[in-house]
Amino acid sequence: MKLPWAQQRGRFTMLFERLAIDWLRMASQKAVAKQLGLSWDEIHGIMDRAVERGLERREAETVKQIGIDEKAFRKGHRYVTIVNDLEGSRVLYVAEERTESSLDGFWPTLTEAQKAGIESVAMDMWDPFITSVRNHLPKADDKIVFDKYHIASHLGDAVDRVRRQERKTLADVGDDRLIGTKHLWLRNPGNFTDAAWERFKSLRESSLKTARAWALKESAMTLFDYVYEGAAKTHFRWWYNWATHSRLKPIIDVARMLKRRLPNILTYLTHRVTNATSESINAKIQWVKYTARGFRNKKNFRTAIYFHCGGLDLAPSPT
Repeated sequence: MKLPWAQQRGRFTMLFERLAIDWLRMASQKAVAKQLGLSWDEIHGIMDRAVERGLERREAETVKQIGIDEKAFRKGHRYVTIVNDLEGSRVLYVAEERTESSLDGFWPTLTEAQKAGIESVAMDMWDPFITSVRNHLPKADDKIVFDKYHIASHLGDAVDRVRRQERKTLADVGDDRLIGTKHLWLRNPGNFTDAAWERFKSLRESSLKTARAWALKESAMTLFDYVYEGAAKTHFRWWYNWATHSRLKPIIDVARMLKRRLPNILTYLTHRVTNATSESINAKIQWVKYTARGFRNKKNFRTAIYFHCGGLDLAPSPT
């Protein structure tokens, strides 16, 4: 029978499910289950139905900027692929693993008009994702923007490798200048206090290899301050020559990688888009993982991501 206060085959009234959904937005599944006297499976059932409703109600609207990222499901390099609406700060799509086929499943969820409406795609330099975008999105190479924060991360890792190698060499001769300095070399200069920047001065202006690697990292990131592509290319050629003659292998390796990827690094100058919104969404997903104390399977993890980050209309309604 169709009832005005419950969905067909539902075990709870719509008002009760609405209460549970509202509480689940703010508290852990365990806490809500205990407060409402529900089992773990009943809580997941409410979330599953809510997400299913929300996805069915989602309209085929134009999304101009999307971000492609991955999130670890568990330790051991087990991931899910996530596609985000960067302007709307919401998750559009979640798939298991981070393979080309994982992302391939996203494109059939869009209409041709939606695909044509995508202006930019912020992503890291993961080849399977690049291939998927190129295979499915018109004029993909004009739209792919390699995220500058991922580039900064690659450069930061190179600086840290130089620091670790040099710290060991210096420690062998009793020089402890680099001990405990890891975060100084990786910190954004804009985040230093005046006093901390002054204390860091003797290190960054020293003849240490790490100081040279740090200077190369900071100079590379000024590429994103340019307005005109020609000037940016000139800067990169100068920087690349400096980097490849630095005799710092970690920096040389990153420089060569950036040269191979340069066309879709420079697209940033056109679109001015980053994956910062995706990182913010990732932080929320991490909170969901923490409050749930992990997930038994990827299906439950996927449901939780859509529930908390999908921007969906989850409320039950008469059928």
